[in-house]
Amino acid sequence: MDTHRIAELLVPFLEANDQRLTTNDCIYKHISTYIDILLHWNARINLTAIRDPEEIVTRHFGESFFAARHLFPSISSASSAVKAFDLDSAEARSLTAEARVADLGSGAGFPGLPIKLWAPDVALTLIESNHKKATFLREVTRALTLTDVDIQNVPAETLPPSTFDLVTLRAVERLSTVLPVAASLLVPGGRLSLLISSSQLETVRATLPTFTWIPPIPIPNSQSRILFTGQITS
Repeated sequence: MDTHRIAELLVPFLEANDQRLTTNDCIYKHISTYIDILLHWNARINLTAIRDPEEIVTRHFGESFFAARHLFPSISSASSAVKAFDLDSAEARSLTAEARVADLGSGAGFPGLPIKLWAPDVALTLIESNHKKATFLREVTRALTLTDVDIQNVPAETLPPSTFDLVTLRAVERLSTVLPVAASLLVPGGRLSLLISSSQLETVRATLPTFTWIPPIPIPNSQSRILFTGQITS
C-alpha cells in the first residue's frame, strides 16, 4: 500500500505537533509490509473481518497508534492519561520507554505491534493461544525485523503473575472473564489499557472494582470506541 496514503489516513489519530510518525517514513513502510502479510494470511485464517487496506489502516493501525501516543507520549506532549494518574495517585508511575508490555489475546497483533513500532524500546509480549495466529505474529515480527518481542502461544492464565507494567486488551471475547486474568499479570502500580466499546464500561468497572480509571478517551472517527485505562489501587 502506498506509504503516503497510509500517512494521510493516520492523521486523525495523531497529534499535530507529534513528529513520531510524521517524520518517520520507515514506520509507514513497515505498515505497508504488515498489511500485505495480513491480507495474505487472512485468506487462510480469520485474522480480521476487514478486507479493505484503507480500512485496515484506520480501524486497526489508527486505533492502535491512538492508544500508543496516549500511553507513551512524546516528551513535548504529555497525554491526558498520564496527567490524570500523576494528579490523582501519589503512587502512580509513568510508563517508561523500556516498559514491559503484554498484549493479551493479540490475534492479528493489534494494538501490540503498532505500540512496538511507536515505542521500539518496550519489551513486548504477545499472548495468543491460537497456534496459527501465533505463527502469523512470528512471521510479521520477523518481516519487520522487530527485536525484544516474545510471542507466547499459551493461555494467559499460565503466565507468571505480576510481570508487566502495561497490559493491553482489544476486541476480546468474554471480557468479564479475561479482565481478572489481565489484572493478575500487572506489577503493583501497573496499568491496564482497554480498547473497547463505551457500552462495555460498566462491565469493566464492575469486574475490576479496585481499579482507578481515568475518564474514557473517545477514539477518532468512531461513534462508540474508546480508550479506557486504569491502575489498581488496592
